[in-house]
Order: sequence, then structure tokens, then C-alpha cells
Amino acid sequence: MNMMFKAFFKKLFGAKYERLARAPFLYLIVYLGLDLADFHITVAPFILYLIVTTSTAAVMWQALSSQENAAAIQNMWMLPFEKKPFLVSYTAALGIYTFLTKTAAVLAVLLAVSDWKIAEVLGSIVCAFHAVAVTAAVFAWRNIWHAVCVWMAVLFSAVFFFADLPWFLPMVAADSAFAVFLLLKADDYCFYQQKSSQKKLQKPHRHFTMLFYFFRYLKTHKNYLANTLMMWCIACVLPLFFRQTQTLFAVFAGFAVLSLNTPVCILLSCDPALEQAVRFLPNQNKLFFAPYGCFLFFSSLIADMIFLCSLQIQFGGVRMPLAAAAVGFALLSALCSVLLERFCPVRGWKIESDLWHHPRKYIVPAVMLLFAGAVCSFLSQIHAIH
Repeated sequence: MNMMFKAFFKKLFGAKYERLARAPFLYLIVYLGLDLADFHITVAPFILYLIVTTSTAAVMWQALSSQENAAAIQNMWMLPFEKKPFLVSYTAALGIYTFLTKTAAVLAVLLAVSDWKIAEVLGSIVCAFHAVAVTAAVFAWRNIWHAVCVWMAVLFSAVFFFADLPWFLPMVAADSAFAVFLLLKADDYCFYQQKSSQKKLQKPHRHFTMLFYFFRYLKTHKNYLANTLMMWCIACVLPLFFRQTQTLFAVFAGFAVLSLNTPVCILLSCDPALEQAVRFLPNQNKLFFAPYGCFLFFSSLIADMIFLCSLQIQFGGVRMPLAAAAVGFALLSALCSVLLERFCPVRGWKIESDLWHHPRKYIVPAVMLLFAGAVCSFLSQIHAIH
């Protein structure tokens, strides 16, 4: 088991474990910087545990679903192995990776801005381990989805109704032990993701070929489609957060938030083979990047229009200038995203989770916020002159 664990660990953290030393040091700087800023909010233990659990489970699921990990694990299956050491080593390596590279960042921010106790930190670690174990068990037994749904319903009910009770953490620890038991009873190849060998014949299109490709790509990658739908749901509820600050900058800030649709903005970064093919494509700007920009523009524009419709229904006051601003912000965000993929694609990532949470994802929303501030300042100056 030790050799298997080292193999998976080096795959995730590098041959010399360089990421293992870099990540905690970076999060320590984040913690000290936020702590010195003397900005504090009240975070209840239940909220802390809920955030740690959901973020850890989401990243762990992404790691288990990673195509890069799927290729590595298939190579391991070609060698003789024992079931229990293999499952424990793989889950432990992904769990440590998830905690040290992603959950630790969330904890660094939450602990820096709140007044915490040692018991709450230990409880957060227990919840993170519980999220890792439960996510791995659910992924291993995902084919028996009826039983998994019942288990998840009972678990979420217990979290919402008994989170404030003193025996909540012992209950979480007991459920973690049950998840580990289920994982050890799973099939040897429970982490194998079988791809469908049946391919539908696609009707050729003479025009807008790349646009049809992008929409088919979104259809075949359900997680990308789910993230896009989630952004549209956020667009519906986003006006509620601007109830007390109904200003023009708040609306423009909403456009900036809705530009944070990470998956569709990293099509080249997440597929090195596609990027290599595009780089060899003659007239690549016209044949690939221009349709890609149009695809991102329509994706952002739909989210912005849903946001404006929700704003009109709840508060009213939406006029044609705001609709024109939505078009402008969607066009600018699409242009920035395409330029980043054209000239600065993300390389050197280990699994897709690294790519989805790369700091580059915040560049376009930051540019949009700066642009929103500049436009509002310009409009205020014109209004003051008149």
C-alpha cells in the first residue's frame, strides 16, 4: 500500500512533492494578510462546518471524476494489486490533496476573519475527513443510486436539524466510519469511468461549424452544462443582494459576477490535445477563436439578460441603456476570455480541479469590475457637468 500511495501522491503533488510545501506557505500568507487587516465577522460553527463540508465534497468529486486521474488509475490497474490497499491509497491521496490544496484555502480565509476556537478547527478537520470519505463512498456506489439518495437525504436532514447539538461531531465521525466501511466493500474497479462506445452520427454543417461544435461540447460535458445552468440560477437571485444598494454600479457589478463561468472559458486549457490542434490550424483566429468568442458572448449575454429580467420583475426600472450595457459587458468579457485562452492558456495542472480553481479565473471579473467603476465614474462626471 505504501508504494501505491506514493505513486498517487507524486502524481498529485509532483515528483519531489513541491506542491506540498508551496500550498500551505501560500495559505499562511493569506491568513496573516487577512488577520492583519483586522476585518472580522461572526461565523457560527454550523456555517463553518457546512462550508468546509460542501467545498471539500465538491472538489473531491471533481478529483474522482478527473480524466487525468482516470488515465493514471487505468495504468495502475494493469499491475497486480489488492483491492483494499488500492482503494485506501487512492482515496487517501485524493483526500490529502483536496484538503491541503483547496479546503485549507477556505479554512485560511474563514479562520482569518472570524473568532475561532481549537474545538472548531478540530471539528472542521473532522467534517473535511467526513466529506472525503462520504464522497468517495458515494462515487464508488453511484450505480446503486436509490440507496445513495436515501443515505444523502438522511445525512442532510441530520446536518440541518442536529448541527447545534453536542453529539453532532461524534455522529459525523460514526458516519465517516460507515462510509469507509462501504468503500472497502466496493468493487475493485468502482472508480472506473466507462465511456460509451456508441457515437451518434452528426449531421455536417457548412456554416457555423465551430459554433455547433461548442454546443455539442457543452452537451457532452454535463458538468460544464450544470455550471452554466447554475450561473443562470444565480442571475435570477442576484438582484436580491442589491436590495439595499440599488445603484448603477451594483447592476454593473452583477454583470461582472456573471462573467465568472469558468468551464466554458477554459476549453483550450482543459484539453491540451485540442489546443495543439488549434495551434497548427491555419488562420486559427478566424476559424476557431472568432466562433469561440461568439459562443462565450451568447453564453454571457443570456446570463445578463436573465439578470435584467429578474431585476425588472423584482424592482423595475430597467431601460434600454441597461440592455445595451449588458451587451457591452458580455462582449467585453468574451473578448477578455478569448484573449486569455489565445495568449495565456493554463498549463502544468495536475487534475481538472486545479484548472477550475486557478487564480486566472478571477482576472476577467476583476477587469469587468474596474470597467464598471470607470463607466460609473465617467457617467457621474457627465451628470455633474450638466
